[in-house]
Amino acid sequence: MVDRPPAPRYVLTLEPLAATTFAPFGDVIEATEHAPHYGINEGYAERFHDLARIDVAREGGQTLVSIFRARPRRLPFKLSVVERHRLGSQAFVPLSSQRFLVVVAVAGSPPRPEQLRGFVSAPGQGVNYAPGVWHHPLLALDVGGDFLVIDRGGPGAAGDCEEHVLDHPEVWIEG
Repeated sequence: MVDRPPAPRYVLTLEPLAATTFAPFGDVIEATEHAPHYGINEGYAERFHDLARIDVAREGGQTLVSIFRARPRRLPFKLSVVERHRLGSQAFVPLSSQRFLVVVAVAGSPPRPEQLRGFVSAPGQGVNYAPGVWHHPLLALDVGGDFLVIDRGGPGAAGDCEEHVLDHPEVWIEG
């Protein structure tokens, strides 16, 4: 038996999801004291207003509202692919109080491992990826669950998901 050297490996550092650090990639969707908000419905509700720039109208696109049901990922695991949608934004908002991972890279050429950024959401946070931003498909943690997804449908939607395989070096997320 011939011993092979281990595959080159890059471990992605994770950081807390925050609006300021996530800004190059899109919006953090959350109800905070810093978000525009005001009372409605005779004082029985609070509206946190205009939390994300949903951008789906390019080339005749239409807004789609869907629910994705995600199974949880267990750490550590190897990332396999990133994707982007050039014609529209894509928002993910958990429908229960759960965490998820967000792996992104700026719009442009397919990213190298060292260009990836990894974020861990807090319960109550969602994200909206700006058009063209590279991101890993949904990465639920803990128990998984349902996510409200707002993205682009209509002309060209089926062909607007471009994928890039992450294969050398391997990219890992550890706990």
